Amino acid sequence: MIFGGIEGGGTKFICAVGTAPNDICAETRIPTTTPEETLTNAITFFKEQQKQLGPLKAIGIANFGPLDVRLDSPTYGQVLPTPKPHWSGANLLGMLHNAFDIPIGFDNDVNASALAEHLWGAAQGLDTFIYLTVGTGIGAGVFTEGKLLHGLLHPEMGHIPLPHDLAQDPFEGTCPFHGDCFEGLACGPAMEKRWGQRAETLPDDHPAWKLEAQYLSQALTSFIYTISPQRIIIGGGVGSNLNLLKMVREQTQALINGYIPSQAILNEIDSYIVSPDLGNRAGVLGAIALAEEAWNQKQERPQ
Repeated sequence: MIFGGIEGGGTKFICAVGTAPNDICAETRIPTTTPEETLTNAITFFKEQQKQLGPLKAIGIANFGPLDVRLDSPTYGQVLPTPKPHWSGANLLGMLHNAFDIPIGFDNDVNASALAEHLWGAAQGLDTFIYLTVGTGIGAGVFTEGKLLHGLLHPEMGHIPLPHDLAQDPFEGTCPFHGDCFEGLACGPAMEKRWGQRAETLPDDHPAWKLEAQYLSQALTSFIYTISPQRIIIGGGVGSNLNLLKMVREQTQALINGYIPSQAILNEIDSYIVSPDLGNRAGVLGAIALAEEAWNQKQERPQ
């Protein structure tokens, strides 16, 4: 039994066939262009793999958001208004269902990454945690009491407002919806626009990192107060900087200032705010997990 997984990112789609981290049979990367071209290339990959490996039982797609994940919605499976050109309104689920008569799991990329870390990574054994990605955008997947949090749609924690000292940081932000929200101030493109070079090229002693840690710590403190996660996992191209992670731990601990009397925060902050165990593979592995969930749900339904 094998499943297909699609991690849909702003610059590339990663498609894989398998069942778990140690059982990936095939994988490819596809540039993110238009929805039609990108999904057509993904569909071609899976059809080629079926010829070699046999029929897929289900496919999971974990896409950048925001997405309509409400099963009772007429636009379920579509991309909602997004800064990504051409992608607003794209019917991802419809395109996949037109190509494959199998169950298809659907969620956003950070929720899928959280699911993968829960099954195979840094959140094993936990029932309430946050997976935060800081890269091209900022988003969070939230597990609460053993399941992914959705609600109206899914958490959009990258768009919370943050204290913005314009005297310290006059940068106006990059979010086309909110300007200087969390993502607008602290995502990778915001760092590049503010400092004139990509985050990965900035030395560890550059003032960019101190400011970035300040914004991340402010956000994490709010998340800790409101969700009370047992752990926070930070991934993404910017979030993977270990020097940044060290400063975020220190500043988050200082902002909370002993108010939450938990050993995890008081004395074990290094194992409370952590990097993902699955690295940059969490998204596509989470998509495979979504596929397996969709398959299992079909088996549970009355025939």
